[in-house]
Amino acid sequence: MNREMLMLVEAISREKNVERDVVFGAVEAALAQATKKLYSGEVDIRVAVDRDNGNYETFRRWHVVPDEAGLQLPEQEILLFEAKEQIPDIEVDEYIEEPIESLPIGRIGAMAAKQVILQKIRDAEREMLLNDFMSRGEKIFVGTVKRMDKGDIICEAGRIEGRLRRSEMIPKENLRSGDRVRAMIMEVDLTLRGAPILLSRSAPEFMIELFRQEVPEIEQGLLEIKTCARDPGSRAKIAVLSHDKRVDPIGTCVGVRGTRVNAVTNELAGERVDIVLWSEDPAQFVIGALAPANVQSIVVDEEKHAMDVVVDEENLAIAIGRGGQNVRLASDLTGWKINIMDAAESAQKQAEETTGIRQLFMEKLDVDQEIADILIGEGFTSLEEVAYVPIQEMLEIESFDEDTINELRTRAKDALLTLEIAREESVEDVSQDLRDLPGLTPELISKLVEAGIHTRDDLADLATDELTDITAQTAEEATALIMKAREHWFAGQA
Repeated sequence: MNREMLMLVEAISREKNVERDVVFGAVEAALAQATKKLYSGEVDIRVAVDRDNGNYETFRRWHVVPDEAGLQLPEQEILLFEAKEQIPDIEVDEYIEEPIESLPIGRIGAMAAKQVILQKIRDAEREMLLNDFMSRGEKIFVGTVKRMDKGDIICEAGRIEGRLRRSEMIPKENLRSGDRVRAMIMEVDLTLRGAPILLSRSAPEFMIELFRQEVPEIEQGLLEIKTCARDPGSRAKIAVLSHDKRVDPIGTCVGVRGTRVNAVTNELAGERVDIVLWSEDPAQFVIGALAPANVQSIVVDEEKHAMDVVVDEENLAIAIGRGGQNVRLASDLTGWKINIMDAAESAQKQAEETTGIRQLFMEKLDVDQEIADILIGEGFTSLEEVAYVPIQEMLEIESFDEDTINELRTRAKDALLTLEIAREESVEDVSQDLRDLPGLTPELISKLVEAGIHTRDDLADLATDELTDITAQTAEEATALIMKAREHWFAGQA
């Protein structure tokens, strides 16, 4: 029987063009699976087949786990202290094995063994094909639509299949069986049956890769696409940078008579592309990203990572775009929160901010409106600036003498100390479960307290935009923090 098994392994290995070890592995898996059925519990069985003579041994084994972890799978695990009683030098994550009687091959259902072996062979073939495909380093999957699967599209390229989920398709795009399709390879998931390559036609990376194929200067390193923002099938923005002063980045990406950008647009169901210059200066970058609108002025708030952009009445609708599309894409492209406003709205906001700063100075520094307005006129906007700006800069203020400046700095430092003490006292009112939340720094806790957020549930109830307004985090960071706060709501559900 052992000789027959060796002959079977050789035959399958040649027929399926896979390594003998793969076939032996499949035989071992079949024997182990059949042996497990003799036990009532979920035991762990290992079978070892001698590659030379076909003899095999069977073992029941237990995974060694730390003592403090406890047994999650009692049928398959053993605590470290118990394992050391048998093997003194054994370590965590090793195995204790016990020989058991091997199941005669003749008692294994022929069909069951065959199915396990053939499935293992198919998996091995699939993995070989996949490894060969991925070794080419291709980023774009080029194939044809094979079939629909629960709303997803299964695409075929030779013997390799990719899955284009409905959420990764371009809206209103109608792909049919047999259509040629190109998509970005986003991930390879071997646990997915049939189509392990996950594809996307809506990801910004897909547009970047299409431009890379259409614009040789990008491949040559003369140009670089720094970032991309898309409203798939409708409109997109890309930011480009030239590493060679002789190369015009926008004109090069557009191509002669728009040939290059049109090739990308045609591939993406008519998606219109705005090409803007990338800049290290955030304000300049935002101005370019809002094209075709003309910007009058811009105010940068580093703390909130936001910008107030002022445009005239004629450009207001252009800057915002239909349904807010232009400003949304510009915000995604630059990573800054952008507030579009006209001159009147800007003046009103500045007046409100000035009033707030004036009241702060008058109250905390105990000064009259005249002195507060002098500070504001000299560019001071916070108590920290009054307290810690180099004294030489303050001595340049003609309206103040040195004694006045020293008094103002002392009052500002005292006010800041008082505020810090009050802040620490208010933080003590925060629930322990909120303090223990991963990713929540003392600075963030202080901002939450100021906004009336004292418990984990208070935080969990917030929407992303509400939290970004409070903490000045990015939308991604705020969403992650809210989801972390909500985890305990679903802890008992599975």
